[in-house]
Amino acid sequence: MTESSTRTVDRALALLASVCDRGSATLAEAARDSELPASTALRLMRTLESSDFLTRDPDNGYRAGPRLIQLGAQAFTRQMLVSLSETPMQDVVDATGESVYLSVPGPRDSVLYVSILEGTHSVRHTNWVGRTIPQSESAAGAVMRGETPESGYVALENTIEDDVTAISAPIAVGDRVVAAMSTLVPTYRIDDQRLARCGEALVQATAQVAAALGEDDGRA
Repeated sequence: MTESSTRTVDRALALLASVCDRGSATLAEAARDSELPASTALRLMRTLESSDFLTRDPDNGYRAGPRLIQLGAQAFTRQMLVSLSETPMQDVVDATGESVYLSVPGPRDSVLYVSILEGTHSVRHTNWVGRTIPQSESAAGAVMRGETPESGYVALENTIEDDVTAISAPIAVGDRVVAAMSTLVPTYRIDDQRLARCGEALVQATAQVAAALGEDDGRA
């Protein structure tokens, strides 16, 4: 980004912060809080309004817009999801010895890994937290697309990586899959019995997380 582009972003974020801190802010208040000329603040706030990051009240006060509220809710839900998943993920590690991943839908039909609990085996999968992979080539992507069979989990071999078997189960709230929990196991260590044990442990764990998310969603 150029210096001018960076300055524009900084100014827009300062205006958003002013509106959010106040709950509602006039143009003059937001401009003063952000130490910007009123003309500059007006131009940026109109842009933010057109993008639904801000909305204007009948009295011309600015409030957080639907897009900003949506992003905030998504960030809060993701943080809550990681917290609620910690104990169920540990249960999977205890039952299988394998590393367990939590992932959510990422940009452009991808899977984004957001959390891991490492397994107890000396040979285990490399940490992928923060990495995205295509939904079309992964077990987690399959469950996010609603392609989970009656067993409750998907198992795929040699997709993103050779010699790795991915087993994944969906976390669903209502009819919507919001995340996936997976084990990524060296294929040499997988037999039918171990695969079933991993799959069943994931199904139990994801059910616990989905129930907890549903309870919080109902309270909201």
